[in-house]
Amino acid sequence: MYWTLELASKLEDAPWPATKEELIDFAIRSGAPMEVAENLQELVEEEEGQVWENIEEIWPDYPSKEDFFFNEDEY
Repeated sequence: MYWTLELASKLEDAPWPATKEELIDFAIRSGAPMEVAENLQELVEEEEGQVWENIEEIWPDYPSKEDFFFNEDEY
Protein backbone atom coordinates (compact mmCIF):
# COMPACT_ATOMS: atom_id res chain seq x y z
CA MET A 1 0.00 0.00 0.00
CA TYR A 2 1.33 3.41 -0.89
CA TRP A 3 -0.26 6.83 -0.73
CA THR A 4 0.63 9.95 -2.61
CA LEU A 5 -0.84 13.38 -2.14
CA GLU A 6 -2.73 13.00 -5.39
CA LEU A 7 -4.26 9.64 -4.41
CA ALA A 8 -5.15 10.68 -0.87
CA SER A 9 -6.73 13.94 -2.07
CA LYS A 10 -9.35 11.85 -3.90
CA LEU A 11 -10.79 10.99 -0.47
CA GLU A 12 -11.10 14.58 0.81
CA ASP A 13 -14.80 14.72 -0.07
CA ALA A 14 -15.55 11.22 1.22
CA PRO A 15 -18.49 10.88 3.62
CA TRP A 16 -16.44 10.95 6.84
CA PRO A 17 -16.68 9.09 9.20
CA ALA A 18 -16.77 6.00 7.01
CA THR A 19 -16.10 2.28 7.02
CA LYS A 20 -13.66 0.61 4.66
CA GLU A 21 -16.51 -0.57 2.42
CA GLU A 22 -18.04 2.92 2.27
CA LEU A 23 -14.68 4.45 1.32
CA ILE A 24 -14.11 1.87 -1.42
CA ASP A 25 -17.61 2.49 -2.76
CA PHE A 26 -17.01 6.26 -2.70
CA ALA A 27 -13.67 5.90 -4.51
CA ILE A 28 -15.23 3.80 -7.27
CA ARG A 29 -18.31 6.03 -7.68
CA SER A 30 -16.26 9.23 -7.73
CA GLY A 31 -13.97 7.95 -10.46
CA ALA A 32 -10.81 7.90 -8.35
CA PRO A 33 -7.82 6.01 -9.76
CA MET A 34 -7.92 2.26 -9.15
CA GLU A 35 -4.90 2.62 -6.83
CA VAL A 36 -7.13 4.38 -4.28
CA ALA A 37 -9.54 1.43 -4.08
CA GLU A 38 -6.62 -1.02 -4.00
CA ASN A 39 -4.99 0.88 -1.10
CA LEU A 40 -8.29 0.90 0.78
CA GLN A 41 -8.64 -2.87 0.23
CA GLU A 42 -5.31 -3.34 2.01
CA LEU A 43 -6.42 -1.46 5.13
CA VAL A 44 -6.30 -3.69 8.16
CA GLU A 45 -9.43 -3.48 10.24
CA GLU A 46 -8.99 -3.98 13.95
CA GLU A 47 -12.60 -5.03 14.18
CA GLU A 48 -15.43 -5.66 11.76
CA GLY A 49 -17.06 -2.41 10.68
CA GLN A 50 -14.28 -0.15 11.97
CA VAL A 51 -14.95 3.51 11.21
CA TRP A 52 -12.28 6.02 10.19
CA GLU A 53 -12.95 9.64 11.09
CA ASN A 54 -10.73 11.30 8.45
CA ILE A 55 -7.94 10.73 5.93
CA GLU A 56 -5.29 11.37 8.60
CA GLU A 57 -6.30 8.12 10.34
CA ILE A 58 -5.59 6.23 7.12
CA TRP A 59 -2.49 8.17 6.04
CA PRO A 60 -1.02 10.07 9.03
CA ASP A 61 1.34 12.06 6.77
CA TYR A 62 -1.51 13.70 4.87
CA PRO A 63 -0.78 17.46 4.93
CA SER A 64 -3.25 19.72 6.70
CA LYS A 65 -4.20 23.22 5.63
CA GLU A 66 -1.71 24.58 8.19
CA ASP A 67 1.09 22.87 6.27
CA PHE A 68 0.45 25.24 3.38
CA PHE A 69 0.85 28.49 5.30
CA PHE A 70 0.91 31.60 3.18
CA ASN A 71 0.01 35.19 3.83
CA GLU A 72 -3.15 36.10 1.92
CA ASP A 73 -2.46 39.82 2.44
CA GLU A 74 0.51 39.60 0.08
CA TYR A 75 -1.72 38.86 -2.91
